[in-house]
Amino acid sequence: MKKANAEFFEAIRMLEKEKGIPGDYLMEKIQAAIIIAVKRDFSCKEENILIVMEPETNVFYVAIRKTVVDEVLDPEAEILREQAVKYKKSAKVGDVIEIPLETKQFGRIAAQIAKHVIRQGIREAERGQQLQEFQRKNQELVTAIVTRVDPNTGAATLEIGHSMAVLPRTEQLETDRFRDGDRIKVFVVDVKVKEDDRGPRMMLSRTHPGMVKRLFEMEVPEIYNGTVEIKAVSREAGSRTKLAVYSADENVDPIGACIGPHGSRVAGIVDELGGEKIDIVRYSDQPEEFISAALSPAKVIAVEVAADGSKACQVTVPENQLSLAIGNKGQNVRLAARLTGWKIDIHADGAVQAD
Repeated sequence: MKKANAEFFEAIRMLEKEKGIPGDYLMEKIQAAIIIAVKRDFSCKEENILIVMEPETNVFYVAIRKTVVDEVLDPEAEILREQAVKYKKSAKVGDVIEIPLETKQFGRIAAQIAKHVIRQGIREAERGQQLQEFQRKNQELVTAIVTRVDPNTGAATLEIGHSMAVLPRTEQLETDRFRDGDRIKVFVVDVKVKEDDRGPRMMLSRTHPGMVKRLFEMEVPEIYNGTVEIKAVSREAGSRTKLAVYSADENVDPIGACIGPHGSRVAGIVDELGGEKIDIVRYSDQPEEFISAALSPAKVIAVEVAADGSKACQVTVPENQLSLAIGNKGQNVRLAARLTGWKIDIHADGAVQAD
C-alpha cells in the first residue's frame, strides 16, 4: 500500500525555497540514492526497483518487483509463490508482485549514501546556478566590495553579489590602493570552470581594454542607445588609452558626445582610471583617414599604404611633430598601430624613422 509521507515532501519544498534548487532536480538525486541503497542492501536489479514520488499527494513509495516462480533461479528477480502471498494473497506463478520497503530498512550505510548523493546534488545545482550568474556578468563591468587585501601579494578579495572573487595585483592599476570596504568597478574578462569543488571562477581585471569600453557605455547615453559606436580600443593601462568612435548620424559628433559638456563625461572615466590619459579619435573605414586620426595629437601630412595589401603603411609628419607622433618610448605610435591593426612606419618630412 502506498503511504503518504508529508514530512519528506515538506523537506523537499524547504530545500527548494531556501537553496533555490528545483524540487524535480532534488527528487531525481534522491531517487538515484535510493536505487544505490536498495541494490546494496537487498541484492536486486535496478530495473526491478520501483520508486514513486508524487508531491501532489505526498506519496513516497519504494518497492522491489519480482516474478512469482515455482523454482528460484535468479534470486534478484524471482520469488517463490509461498513467499509472494505474504505481499499479495492472490499471487500465482507468472505474476509480478511488489515488495514494499520502509525507508528504515535501507540501513545506516544506505542512508549515508543517500545523504552524500543529495549533498553532492545540491552542490552541483548551486554551482550550476553560480555559473549562470557568472556567465551573465561575463564581459561586463560590475561593482564589487573589497573584503580583504593580501599584504604580501596585493591581491584583493572582492564580494560580487553573493559570490567571492579575487583581483590579482597584476590586473590592478599602478595607482590602485584598496582598503577593506571600498566599492570598486572591475571588468569580468572570462568565466572559468574547473573540475573541482571550488566551482566556477570569474577572471577579473581593471587593466583590460574592455573596462574602458564599458565605462564609456555607462557614461555616454549615445553609446548606450547605439547612436555612437565604439569601433576599437587600445590601452596601456594606467598610462594611456586610444578609443575610436563612429556615428552614422551626420548630426552627431561622436567625439564630442564621448567628451561631454565641458569634458564632464571623459573626466569621470579618467578619475575612475586613476588619471589615465584618453585619446578619442574618429573612426573611418578609409585606412589613410583612420591612421591619421589614430596618431593624434600629432598632425599627419600623408599616409601611404603598402601596395602588397600587407596592412603596412608609411606615415609622413612635420619634423616638429615627429617626437609627438612616436610618443614617449614609442607609446603613441604603438597604441595607434593596435587601434588600427596596421603596421605604422613614421618619418619626418625629409628623414626616415621606423616604428
